[in-house]
This record gives sequence, C-alpha cells and structure tokens, in this order.
Amino acid sequence: MSTDQYHEPPQELSAEVRTFARMCASLSEEAEAIGWYEQRMAVEQDPVAKAIMENSLGEEFKHFSMELEFLMRAKPKWRETAKGILFQDGDIVANGEAAEEAAG
Repeated sequence: MSTDQYHEPPQELSAEVRTFARMCASLSEEAEAIGWYEQRMAVEQDPVAKAIMENSLGEEFKHFSMELEFLMRAKPKWRETAKGILFQDGDIVANGEAAEEAAG
C-alpha cells in the first residue's frame, strides 16, 4: 500500500480518514489536470484537437466538483465556510474572513 498521501502511519488511521485523504488527493489531481488542459488549449492550433481537449476539461471540472462536494459533506464546518465564499459577489478575501468567523 502506498503511503505517499499520508502524514501518519496508514494502519493507525480509520477507514474514514483514509477515504478522506484519498478524496483530497483526487481533488488535487483533478485541479492539476484542469491546469494542464487550460495550457494545452491555449496553444493548440488544430480545432478538432482543441474541441476534444475542451470536452475532456469538462469531465475534469465535473470530477473536481463531485470530489469537492464529497469532502464538504464529510466536514460540515468546511461546508459552512465554503457557503460564505463560493458563488458570492464582492471581495473574495472579505467573504472568506466573514465566512470563517461565522462558521466558528
């Protein structure tokens, strides 16, 4: 069993914590893939290849969003903080500070 994603001995972690760690790793990997597709599309000249990449990017966004939702469902306080930041108008940092304070 690979332990690169753990900072503590995996055998000492509950199944729930190991699942959470795997989902965090998956979220990070999806974010990285989104960045790669954005770079590739920025330089791609072939319209068919670019369309395929755009389709793939949509899949990455979907996976990222599903993983984020899973993680936020697992951590209600995190979800409360996110609600005050995501899809809100105004200053992102100010919204973040207010959301963090409101979530306790």
